[in-house]
Amino acid sequence: MKTVAIVGSQWGDEGKGKVIDYLATQADVVVRGQGGNNAGHTLVVNDKKYALHLIPSGVLNPNTINVIGNGIVFDPKGFLDEIEKLEKESIDVSNIKISDRAHIIFPYHKELDALAEEARGDNKIGTTKKGIGPCYMDKTERSGIRICDLMDEEVFHKKLKSQIEAKNNIVKNIYGKTNLFDFETIYNEYIEYAEKIRKYVDDTSVIVYNSIKEGKKVLFEGAQGTLLDLDLGTYPFVTSSHPISGGFAIGSGVGPNMIKDVVGIVKAYTTRVGEGPFVTELNDEIGEKIRVQGREFGTTTGRARRCGWFDSVIVRYASRVNGLTSISLMLLDVLTGFETIKICTAYKIGDKIIKDFPASLEILSKCEPVYEELNGWNEDISGIDKFEDLPENAKAYIEKIEEIVGVSVDMISVGPDRSQTIVRKNIF
Repeated sequence: MKTVAIVGSQWGDEGKGKVIDYLATQADVVVRGQGGNNAGHTLVVNDKKYALHLIPSGVLNPNTINVIGNGIVFDPKGFLDEIEKLEKESIDVSNIKISDRAHIIFPYHKELDALAEEARGDNKIGTTKKGIGPCYMDKTERSGIRICDLMDEEVFHKKLKSQIEAKNNIVKNIYGKTNLFDFETIYNEYIEYAEKIRKYVDDTSVIVYNSIKEGKKVLFEGAQGTLLDLDLGTYPFVTSSHPISGGFAIGSGVGPNMIKDVVGIVKAYTTRVGEGPFVTELNDEIGEKIRVQGREFGTTTGRARRCGWFDSVIVRYASRVNGLTSISLMLLDVLTGFETIKICTAYKIGDKIIKDFPASLEILSKCEPVYEELNGWNEDISGIDKFEDLPENAKAYIEKIEEIVGVSVDMISVGPDRSQTIVRKNIF
């Protein structure tokens, strides 16, 4: 099998888009299996930026099939907006396939997302308010509306009518709002969407399965990160789906034994967006320097990311729960110019040393980092294409990460462009 899953191994925003784009040039099929357009991948090709949120990154390659799998929550308007932008750039979008089993995001999901976040007050989760969580709630409650429902006007009419009534009751009686959802407006809007997306809709589980059985190269494209996983992340400051490797089997409709390699995307430092404890966070000039040099602002939200030193406790955890077979180390160039660089090797609470990532946020919030300090480098590494040519201190930093985490670093990013990638071992 020639199948590779790409997973974020921190809190997301690790630079998955670049690795996915790099590998997508070799892939026959690229699959998104979870999340929605709350995710954002920025691709840089020939100094041109492409921001993708729902459409798989293989769309920049004309011969690649791009699958939006059954585990996705699908925003038709967001999808069509992306299609329009890509077509303006003369990019072929005919090879996009949308699962007929994917659940659909509606305006009431977005409104309920915003109302719930507002009601949390000081306990905000940090949602993007794109309706992702409420859509997954409907899916779990077994009241959601899927793409296959939208393709049948009679079925869609019946299901939407029921949902509008239910959501208006919630908005009115729980949140005290008088501005209710209008069935006819939403129905007519989505019937228009149905006709525009119909040509993309297919049974994508069959497409992915057959592609694997035929020996084609299939890339499973991760969104968000391990610590945002609904079960295994820093709950409740997580997303509403499963961005770990196991989520791909469910979200694309194939067995877990059909995924051969799992590549963990890891920043050379640590960042996160939103609320919650962050053990290695730097609220000082060093943290600000990393933020500025790394351009640490969200693709989807524009929010400034919180920054800190490399946390190996997190990455070891990600390696364990994802079954990582390889690491791609991103944004190494951002650490150029620091006199010393630190790696968090464990956590400490009082006299107790913790080496495994805890479930309790109360415990996590009390943890202090145990650091190992290494010498930095000043040389410009953005044009280097061989590991051997990196500064000695940069090589020592990578080797220390491999030693602590226990997984080989097979790809290293030294700049934003596709070409600024050091490949130590071919992944496909």
